Amino acid sequence: MRDAITGLIGRYDQLGRYLDRDAMDNIATYLSEAEVRLAAVELINAEAAGIVREASQRLWLEDPELILPGGNAYTTRRLSACLRDMDYFLRYASYALIAGDNTILNERVLNGLDDTYKSLGVPTGPTVRSIALMADVVCEMLADAGITSTNAVRAPFEHLCRGLAASNVRAR
Repeated sequence: MRDAITGLIGRYDQLGRYLDRDAMDNIATYLSEAEVRLAAVELINAEAAGIVREASQRLWLEDPELILPGGNAYTTRRLSACLRDMDYFLRYASYALIAGDNTILNERVLNGLDDTYKSLGVPTGPTVRSIALMADVVCEMLADAGITSTNAVRAPFEHLCRGLAASNVRAR
């Protein structure tokens, strides 16, 4: 897995170029956001179960059909799978967050997930919404801790949402 700096250096190395002003600005941005990213990852590590629980409860309130008979989260097995997947997305978002490189989500999560969800008939719409809700919960918890600059925190969640929304699958 790479981070924002090694990815940047790798690109410049392939081109055989010295780091220019744009590269230096990207590194400065990465470093300036380090404290917020670290605080967010520490929060996620400490509160992962609570974040997933709160986001899932908000999702069920918005879309109660998901947990009713016939819904994709109906039955204990399906509900457990939904919560497991939410935890999975949260964990990988924290990896991308600390690395400052959302493209790792393509390799580790998004590539192939689309086919898996299609074959299982899992609707990506509610999955995308659950990821956005987890971002909301994390940012609200950070705000409660006095951290209000959360654009960098939202970035990996938004990347996951865009990747999954591009191939929205309807429930069977």
